[in-house]
Amino acid sequence: MKQWKIAVSSADAAPLTAPILMIGDVASNLKKAGALGFQAIEVHTREDVELDYDGIAKAAAESGCKVGMVITGRLNTEGKCDLMSDIPYITKAAVDGMMQYVDMAEKLGAEGLVIGWVKGNVPAGGDRAKYMARLAHNFKIINDYAKAKNVKLNIEVINRYEVNVFTTAEETMSFLEAHPELDNCYAHLDTFHMNIDECDPVAAIRRCKGRLGYFHLADNSRWYPGSGQLDFKAQFEALEEIGYDGYLSIECLPRPTHEEAAAKGIAYVKKIMQG
Repeated sequence: MKQWKIAVSSADAAPLTAPILMIGDVASNLKKAGALGFQAIEVHTREDVELDYDGIAKAAAESGCKVGMVITGRLNTEGKCDLMSDIPYITKAAVDGMMQYVDMAEKLGAEGLVIGWVKGNVPAGGDRAKYMARLAHNFKIINDYAKAKNVKLNIEVINRYEVNVFTTAEETMSFLEAHPELDNCYAHLDTFHMNIDECDPVAAIRRCKGRLGYFHLADNSRWYPGSGQLDFKAQFEALEEIGYDGYLSIECLPRPTHEEAAAKGIAYVKKIMQG
């Protein structure tokens, strides 16, 4: 089976209810993740945070672990910005913030951004077509800015209990196919979310062939891969079938501890890849 690069979630701080395994500054998280055998970390952070880019580059070189992806959720959860809002200054702040994330990803040498909650939701009773058109318009602005800097945009498919836009692979792919101008945008699947909203996760993976940009791993309970009931082998075989060449990133709850979840998760993923 293909030997994908394995990444792990990280942040400066996070509650135990968040699916974050490495806690600390970026440089120290790179060293901790590298020591466990990870090739990359994904960084959950704000768009305006001041980072020690030289120190991070040094830690990456020493650890053999790099920043693979920048996660943009805090622009929404903390900053209350989204790309579909009816309030113009909110959508402007969201677009501006996303451009700051693009600049950050470029400086870090990351492959791209994850766009999840910051995309927004269609308000109750709202005209869905109107809001999706607004989202496409704002995506286009970010798409072109990020493309010029070689930073990919990965639109995360999240379950229906958390969002009401892009809850399945079919919906996400149909949106991307309807907007060919979004040529730097990709689908991002997550095994935990797929277990809720996809009738067939393998079929969902196949639906994203040629447009899958990122892949999150967590078991059905959102504990580490291998702790529950999901058939990761079948999903990995589907990823290999469609030629997916990106990261497999463990983004799960820190149960029973941060360290144990990371160690057991990567061991299980490597075991599957080794057959």
